[in-house]
Amino acid sequence: MNPSKVVPREEWLAARKALLAREKEFNKQRDALSAERRTLPWVKVDKRYEFETKDGKKTLAELFGDKSQLIVVHFMFGPDWQEGCPSCSFMADTYDENVAHFAHRDASFVVCSRTTLDKIDGYKKRMGWSFPWVSSLGSDFNFDFDVSFKGDPKTRGPVVYNFQETDFGWGDEAPGVSIFAKDDAGAVYHTYSTYARGLDILIGAYNYIDLLPKGRDEQDLPWGMAWLRRHDQYET
Repeated sequence: MNPSKVVPREEWLAARKALLAREKEFNKQRDALSAERRTLPWVKVDKRYEFETKDGKKTLAELFGDKSQLIVVHFMFGPDWQEGCPSCSFMADTYDENVAHFAHRDASFVVCSRTTLDKIDGYKKRMGWSFPWVSSLGSDFNFDFDVSFKGDPKTRGPVVYNFQETDFGWGDEAPGVSIFAKDDAGAVYHTYSTYARGLDILIGAYNYIDLLPKGRDEQDLPWGMAWLRRHDQYET
């Protein structure tokens, strides 16, 4: 790798301070956007959803435990798949460490996939994960929150993903994160969902990689994450 430009320390410091000013402005804009996100109206969830968990069947309300907020990660793992999505696995490598922190901000956390609990448990064991992971197989949950799609991808036509119709022709499953809240009476509300590039900020490794001189270095790949492997599949 060759340097983009080599300069004396003083010149580098001046350039770094100029970029810092832009970074600070970006942080202010992000804080303002986060504040606006928290003002979104809520939608009451009247439909009953049940999930298979290690402790038996649970409703969406029961996934909250004793918390008033719930983070649900829509992890791509279809019922006929033998292993989970590599990109979703990339995100999942940081979940175990975060669960305790979420709990101290009044939030429960679960990963949800439309496959059997046996497959989920086997994949968790293989990957060395312990975070809560539930099955929505047999439920409308994934379909209602636009992360699973019915019909042949080649013939079904447009589907709704990321809040718009799109020709999602490469499969039946898509990634996302949905946020729910529960009031004092026990009613559940959908407050937020994000999909596609909206998940980018949640990928911890990418935030570090973006600091590197090469950055993500994906511009010459067939697609952005073509380099990615599950963490147990990289060649040493």
